[in-house]
Amino acid sequence: MEDFSALSLATVVLFLPLVGLLALLFINNEKKENIRWTAFAVSMVTFAVSVVMWVAFDESNPGLQFVQQNDWVPSLGISYYVGVDGISMLLIMLTTFIMPIAILASFRAGVIQERGREKLYYAFMLLLEWAMLGVFMAQDLIFFYIVWEVTLVPMYFLIGIWGGENRVYAAVKFFLYTMAGSIFMLIAILYIGGTTGTFAVPAIIEGVQNGTIVFPYDGLLSGAQAFLFLAFLLAFAIKVPIWPLHSWLPDAHVQAPTAGSVILAGVLLKMGTYGIVRFNLPMFPEATAGWAPIVAGLGVIGIIYGAWVSYAQKDVKKLVAYSSVSHLGFVVLGIFALNAQGLQGATLQMVNHGISTGGLFLLVGMLYERYHTKALDAFGGLWKAMPLFGGLSLIIVLSSMGLPGLNGFVGEFTILLGSLMSSLGVLFTVFATLGVILAAVYMLYMFQKVYMGEHKNKLHNEEDYKLHWQEIAVLVPIIVMIFWIGIQPAIFFATMDASTANLVAHLQSVASIAMLP
Repeated sequence: MEDFSALSLATVVLFLPLVGLLALLFINNEKKENIRWTAFAVSMVTFAVSVVMWVAFDESNPGLQFVQQNDWVPSLGISYYVGVDGISMLLIMLTTFIMPIAILASFRAGVIQERGREKLYYAFMLLLEWAMLGVFMAQDLIFFYIVWEVTLVPMYFLIGIWGGENRVYAAVKFFLYTMAGSIFMLIAILYIGGTTGTFAVPAIIEGVQNGTIVFPYDGLLSGAQAFLFLAFLLAFAIKVPIWPLHSWLPDAHVQAPTAGSVILAGVLLKMGTYGIVRFNLPMFPEATAGWAPIVAGLGVIGIIYGAWVSYAQKDVKKLVAYSSVSHLGFVVLGIFALNAQGLQGATLQMVNHGISTGGLFLLVGMLYERYHTKALDAFGGLWKAMPLFGGLSLIIVLSSMGLPGLNGFVGEFTILLGSLMSSLGVLFTVFATLGVILAAVYMLYMFQKVYMGEHKNKLHNEEDYKLHWQEIAVLVPIIVMIFWIGIQPAIFFATMDASTANLVAHLQSVASIAMLP
């Protein structure tokens, strides 16, 4: 076993949440303010160190950076192996950006104060951050599987303990769905380790590229590579979720506490799309090329279906939940366009969705804390009653619609461009564009119902019409990112440029995929 004396920045960022979790254990249960602020401080320090890592990141290097590899179970070829490339760097930043916001938003959540056990709540939040960061850093398949599965535990309890009326049903459904998919991925991982003698992802990808590792592919449903591709894809597709594997998501979102929904939409769903990019594309390139039209087609169906069902909702939180199915359909389409534009747009849209939809769930949570309902018909007239809240809400809604000048537009436009330039054909792009139009319909419908018209249900306390400083503090960073990405996307594209180009080159060389540069 090698020592950990020379810790990489990736390792430092990864384990800071666990250090914070241990610190929480030594705080008296009754000192709730200390518990809250300790958890927030730890998440802020993690964010600050991740910013340092991003600044130190070499954009011109397509390979892994901040690598640390230490033998864990040498006899089985299992190691602690972490590293960061341009794609994972952005998702690590998204994770450490969203977590302090989610923790701060929890301070005023009535359900958390009512049900108590705040130390346990914030411990689960930090454990979840550790596991999500581990997913985006892991370069060993066994280590990846461990952190992938660990994310289920804190989210299960966050929903099951601090969720809504049907929280137990939603938590169990979430757990069973995601666990079911993971079983097939575990079988695939063990097969890969047994046949290649390694669980190290870079070594496997290199072997696939130079021909020393061959997973036979004889068609969509024939050959080891087809099985491996589908086993990984099932686990990731459930997590995204890709239509028709989405039915767990609305229940989980509606029943989860506000911070749980923010993390679920902001980061957890991206683990699925990231997994496809990190594992399916480079390890199983022929199967990826063969299945691309089918999976992209499911993504397009998800775009239309999610938008249509969103418009039909009477519950504002469920509306936002179904919108995720639509938005992430764009990400799936971009990934399976299998070209640089599609992959870059998909990666940026993962970040955009996390910011915009996370912001929407924050707004829904603030409404619920005041009105104790999520029914669209219960609201109205908040534009005049709460002008600051209405103005901030409008920016977030417009970003989710993909208004030019805001973050959502850049990602969706790049994905559509990638789709149009790919072998998928014009029809995929046309139907996806219809999803953009439908997004404007259901988002404006929601905004009109909540903010326009007559102010129906007046609040008893006039102070509730004003935003608390903590509510402003969680919304302002969201707004800043919406404008920053919308106005200056080149910074984010530059981070992932070399890594996406390297992945596309790998796909072209191994699978002989005809793609435009």
